[in-house]
Amino acid sequence: MSTKQIITDAKAAMDKGVEAAKREFASVRSGKASPNMLDTVKVEMYGQLMAMNQCANVSAPEPRLLVVTPFDKGQLKAVEKAIRESNLGLDPAIQGTIIRVPLPAMNEQRRKELAKMVHKYAEDGRIAVRHARTHARDLLKKLNGVSEDEVKHAEKELQKVHDDEIAKIDALMKAKEQELMEV
Repeated sequence: MSTKQIITDAKAAMDKGVEAAKREFASVRSGKASPNMLDTVKVEMYGQLMAMNQCANVSAPEPRLLVVTPFDKGQLKAVEKAIRESNLGLDPAIQGTIIRVPLPAMNEQRRKELAKMVHKYAEDGRIAVRHARTHARDLLKKLNGVSEDEVKHAEKELQKVHDDEIAKIDALMKAKEQELMEV
């Protein structure tokens, strides 16, 4: 394995950390309804936990309303229970074969709670990026037949990639935080 390959693999792993943070940010509710707000909700169906998008169709017909249509109508109660018990602060209501999820108006306290969640998700993303850097650094140190200078140069390049990925996460976090605090 070459230093270039190690850095390429590390960048791919860091990108996954950034993408995971981006997905988590998308699930945090801002001012208007978004179908991927419920992506983190897990529903217990058929004896196992399933992601919301695997067991129901989620749409946002209005800015302050989500409509959830379970694929299996018999699982209406399970889907409603999962939404209610998620820590999203939502109050779903069953209407026939669909579940209507009105989004409550956000007060200042709720905005601050959501901002804290965004900070936590950002930190999780940063940790993933740091783990990728540490793993790559360990691989660089174990390389045989490579000069010390080449390893040092590769470590500098790795650090630059790491800093760029952390900056991406920070920019995403700031943007989400601004979106949350807008009234």
